[in-house]
Amino acid sequence: MKQFLKTTLLVAATIWSVAGFAADPTVPLDEAKVDLHDKASLQRGAQLFMNYCLGCHSMEYQRYNRTFNDLGIPLELGMENLQFTGEKVGDLITNAMPTEAAENWFGTAAPDLTLVSRVRGADWIYTYLRTFYVDESRPFGVNNAVFPNVGMPHVLQELQGVPRKTTEERMIDGEMQDVYVGIKTDGSGMLSESEYDQAMLDLTNFLVYTGEPMLLEQRRMGWYVFGFLLVFTILAWLLKREFFKDVKK
Repeated sequence: MKQFLKTTLLVAATIWSVAGFAADPTVPLDEAKVDLHDKASLQRGAQLFMNYCLGCHSMEYQRYNRTFNDLGIPLELGMENLQFTGEKVGDLITNAMPTEAAENWFGTAAPDLTLVSRVRGADWIYTYLRTFYVDESRPFGVNNAVFPNVGMPHVLQELQGVPRKTTEERMIDGEMQDVYVGIKTDGSGMLSESEYDQAMLDLTNFLVYTGEPMLLEQRRMGWYVFGFLLVFTILAWLLKREFFKDVKK
């Protein structure tokens, strides 16, 4: 009962913390073809999160050692290259930013991202990460197509380059309106467009993993359960036939 209440409160707190992630219904979401069996993708996603996201966002319900073990990263290598806050290998993944400081700088504390994939979904995350664009009217000089009036900087701009929103005029409800059609960059980023898309898919893949770390184990165990049920069914049928072989029809 205590575990159930703890889990319920955890999910409720996560939903509350990311409630501001309101999607614009006019922007179509791109499909995120995540693959939790792709360990290389998960490792790259973890590296991106630790380098670009952990400065503000935490993963307070995920531990370093669990992450490294699940992703096939040697503990020593993981602690050397993916741990920057001085915590121990068994500690939860938290950041060093005080909540009060975050509220002063951004207007609100950055939400914990452990369960964001369960709240928003992989497609939303993948599209969100790729739809920042320049908007000088915003405090950080950027906005987001699926999260209007976003309250954070585009921390991945050095990878993507300077992104700009592209629109075209279309007739809607009897009048011409500017409609979002995509994002174009100036090519100044460290990655090409396809490389950036792959990097964001890797990051999305990692966030899907942290939302349900047991999913891979559950799927693997499921095959054993099916195998057991199949063998049990065959044995039960053979036993029944043995018991009733002398029963007259």
